[in-house]
Amino acid sequence: MILGWTGVQAQTRVAPESSAQIQLSFAPIVRKTTGAVVNVYATRSERRQNAAMEEFFRRFFGDGGGPGMPPGRSQSSLGSGVIVDPSGLVITNNHVIENMNEVKVALADRREFEADIVLRDPRTDLAVLRLKNASNLQFVEFGDSEALQVGDIVLAIGNPFGVGQTVTQGIVSALARTQVGISDYQFFIQTDAAINPGNSGGALIDMNGRLVGINTAIFSRSGGNIGIGFAIPSSMVRVVLNSARGGSRHVVRPWLGARLQPVDGEIAVSLGLERPTGVLVTSIYDKGPAFEAGLKRGDAILAVDGQAVDNPDAFGYRFTLKGTQGQTPLTILRGGKQIVIQVRLMPPPEVPPRDPVRIRSRSPLAGATLVNMSPAVAEEMQVDITDDGVLIAELDERSVAASLGFQKGDQIVAINGERLASTRDAQRMADRAGGYWEITISRGGRVFTTVLGR
Repeated sequence: MILGWTGVQAQTRVAPESSAQIQLSFAPIVRKTTGAVVNVYATRSERRQNAAMEEFFRRFFGDGGGPGMPPGRSQSSLGSGVIVDPSGLVITNNHVIENMNEVKVALADRREFEADIVLRDPRTDLAVLRLKNASNLQFVEFGDSEALQVGDIVLAIGNPFGVGQTVTQGIVSALARTQVGISDYQFFIQTDAAINPGNSGGALIDMNGRLVGINTAIFSRSGGNIGIGFAIPSSMVRVVLNSARGGSRHVVRPWLGARLQPVDGEIAVSLGLERPTGVLVTSIYDKGPAFEAGLKRGDAILAVDGQAVDNPDAFGYRFTLKGTQGQTPLTILRGGKQIVIQVRLMPPPEVPPRDPVRIRSRSPLAGATLVNMSPAVAEEMQVDITDDGVLIAELDERSVAASLGFQKGDQIVAINGERLASTRDAQRMADRAGGYWEITISRGGRVFTTVLGR
């Protein structure tokens, strides 16, 4: 379901022909949209370990605490957000509320509401909030970011630092920007409309008064605006929002079941391509949609449903937009010929079930929560799919495992030479008393073994 988007027929683009046209105002668009752009206050309250000691230091040193005491009791962040549904759903950037547990939203009319965090998606740097007990809300309808062209006029609207609305105007400088280093799904609208600190999560608006992007980041050497800003396209925002409306706590993405790599100049020559484009299939999971569709190692995927892809980021973006039902055509290059194959769209299966186990015994893995490996877990944690081993899904920052250097996403392959087939195997091995543990770990494509004493 497409939310808040009624569809707009393509309009003829013309340059101003008179001074009167140049003096036209954006005020009607601003009035239509600014009431839906909000200020987001996010706070993380920290509980001190020793309340009596905290009070002692406060009396002698003030709110700053004292020697060895953390400076202050909370962390906070400020950013912008956009109301995209009259029920009170707000889109903002994940980095605005990252690690925060208390969120408030201030509207342009000075009303303030507490908000629940409905969904966080670090991979797109988006989050969905729901305002509590809110009514009479102005919201912004979705526009079609796929219809944007370089040179189109856009407005960047934010509500930074609680100082009130800011509106800046510019043009779309580039489309499908990748390699920006902001999120896993790097596919951005670039604009020269001024996007300043605190505008993260604000709205990028087209000339129909519709949302075509969520302002996310700027390129700057000084911290100020220099005319290079990036926004997440509204087509991806709708995917995240639809997951939230469906009751999911995370974004459900389609699963290909293949590993991909960029096509560089040398590979392009070997494939007979005029220039580096597409993505190269380097391996196939033998139980996934790619295998079922007949995709082979060495194939180059050139397009998803007719939309060209130049790198893995572009492929991930285009493939995600197709959803998790039905099929989508992939244009591939094989043996010097282009062919089209149909790939089934489906979410990654959680087979076997993750069966989480928290290690509490005296072992190097104490404080780690382990889960069984599956396509769903591999996709969620962004690791390669393997058939054995268990994965560290959560890790207490103050745990023994964290102090020894274990990381979230580590795959524990074996303990004391015994390969692990499940979390129950890992728990059994961790519970065994012994003088040392020999643990084999897979991390970032590297496998290594470490020996740890008691």
